[in-house]
Amino acid sequence: MSRKVVGVILVVLLVMAQHQTSSVADSGGHKTNWDDTGLGTNVWNQLPGKNLYGQIPQIGPFNPFIYKYVLTCSEINATGPKSCVMGERQCTEAKGGRAVDWYRSLKPPSRQVWTLVSKATCIYTEKPRDILAEIAAQISHEFQKTPVQPATVSSQPGPHTLRGQETNFYALAHEQQFTITLLGQKIHLTATPTTYTWNYGDGTTWGPTPTAGAPLPDDRIGEQTQTSHIYTATGKYAITVTTHFTGTYSVNGGPALPIPGRGHIPSPPLSLTVWRAVTHNYADNCNENPHGTGC
Repeated sequence: MSRKVVGVILVVLLVMAQHQTSSVADSGGHKTNWDDTGLGTNVWNQLPGKNLYGQIPQIGPFNPFIYKYVLTCSEINATGPKSCVMGERQCTEAKGGRAVDWYRSLKPPSRQVWTLVSKATCIYTEKPRDILAEIAAQISHEFQKTPVQPATVSSQPGPHTLRGQETNFYALAHEQQFTITLLGQKIHLTATPTTYTWNYGDGTTWGPTPTAGAPLPDDRIGEQTQTSHIYTATGKYAITVTTHFTGTYSVNGGPALPIPGRGHIPSPPLSLTVWRAVTHNYADNCNENPHGTGC
């Protein structure tokens, strides 16, 4: 059988009626990501009506297009390479791999005008291993293992303050990035501080809150702030802050994807001593009697 005949046989129209859902594109709990730049996903789905697996377009009731694929190296594919010997994409993720080019056209009754939307995309007779799904299943655990640095905690005044006085606290945290290898793929992780849980050491807690606080100018120390606290008893206290980080990850330079859950990173305790202020009245004039009580 000639390549031309084979190419014609393998042309498959993916025509879905308006009332159909996107169950084919959503199989396995994953959605494909189809746009004018091509197939942006490694989620493998069975092609409708065929014992073949590929990265098919998102199909649904609001999609105005129908799709077809043609063997990249077939003679009927005018946009394909003249020779398939040199530079042909190697489709080796599973058995029966071959490269195809995807086209789309508006659904009938519009006139069919096929436009190339993805070139040299692989299809297989056996479903390839879904690396993206495996990474997604493990990424939350990997995120929890990353050495995210906690926020630093400071107080004004400090390391000593007074009972009954507003003591301002603030935390400083920053976005952090990491690169790891998971299942042989390069993974870029980003951890972003989003909320904070405050523990003032005297049984008082606050949060999670997006408020990290901020330092005050020297002439405003003692003012009430969102993160300030008044201690009612003297003593030594350990103030801690847990910073809650949200994460995203990208695979091999792909788009950023959210990581389920959050990372909870506690800061080292800040030691603070609370004193009491004592006021005495004295009758001595220190100018006249420098050695008087209170002078």
